[in-house]
Amino acid sequence: MSKASKPVARANQDAFAALLGVCRRLKFEPHHIAQQLDARGHYELSLDKEFPFNIRLFHFSPKHYTSIWNWHERLELTMPLDGPLHMRMGDLRVELAAGDLLVVDNLKLHNVEDLPGLNTRAIVMSFMPEFVYSPGSPACDYTFLLPFYTKREGHAHILRAGEELAAPIYRAMAELLPRYFQPAETHFQSGCKASFLEILYHLARRFQASEVLRSEFVQRRQQADRLARLFEYVRLNYADRISVEQAMKLVHMSQSQFMKVFKKVSGMTFVAHVTRVRINQALRLLRETDLTIAEIAARTGFPDQSYFDRRFKQAFGKSPRQYRADLGKQLSSVECDEAAFPPASPRS
Repeated sequence: MSKASKPVARANQDAFAALLGVCRRLKFEPHHIAQQLDARGHYELSLDKEFPFNIRLFHFSPKHYTSIWNWHERLELTMPLDGPLHMRMGDLRVELAAGDLLVVDNLKLHNVEDLPGLNTRAIVMSFMPEFVYSPGSPACDYTFLLPFYTKREGHAHILRAGEELAAPIYRAMAELLPRYFQPAETHFQSGCKASFLEILYHLARRFQASEVLRSEFVQRRQQADRLARLFEYVRLNYADRISVEQAMKLVHMSQSQFMKVFKKVSGMTFVAHVTRVRINQALRLLRETDLTIAEIAARTGFPDQSYFDRRFKQAFGKSPRQYRADLGKQLSSVECDEAAFPPASPRS
């Protein structure tokens, strides 16, 4: 370690230790969000229109996490506190260490991967874009959203724990959490927003993209809106044959335009997206029904059980049958284990 980096490392360590001290006074809940996901993996979370901001404190472990891919309109930041956390966003796989802050690709199907020794708390902050920038806002405010809308394809925006800007972000989070979960001020929402904007400010400094115009930011949001009808169609018709040609006609795009826009918005090809929506629904049926594997394959649009098995194992590293068997073992102890992780009391 060079002399120049020692002060940075010490500042990061001190600030992170202070953040962990704040977190010790808060309650973390098991990551069970399956009931908030629909068949297409859309993650619904009710937000106050006047304060569209949310923080959830999760504890991830093999028994306490939802493996189903999900997506949502909310922009999201995720930070593990105790150990590694591996995530997939579209076709991209990212590995996070304690103290790393990830800018999640929220519109892409994403999930947390099971890994040996998975056992970490994590802070998940999410918000609607209009919380910090909307038509009529000062032009400078859209800078806060650049880390979310200026990512290069195949490259995640991660602020690592050893970077110089980690310390001020940790300090802002240490201010934010008690303001959010233990509000003592009359105008706690204003205090929460001030602390959160400081976090976004440092992220914008880290992921500078001054060449990105506001018009491009608007264009990317419009592209996502244009595909909304297609996402809904897949949600309702995942069990049927859905061709690329059908999808192109539905959104009124040429093949080359559709392939480019869909990959940019969702992080994967259209065929891969349909497959993941089908696997999401298969996961639900494996959990909630006694249907055979063959029946589940047929009901979720897979041509045969063998193809379903291969796709499922490719996604989760185990067959549907093994997944169901492991789930049965876990469910027998979940109720007792959950008592050790009482849920936090999120503000709205």
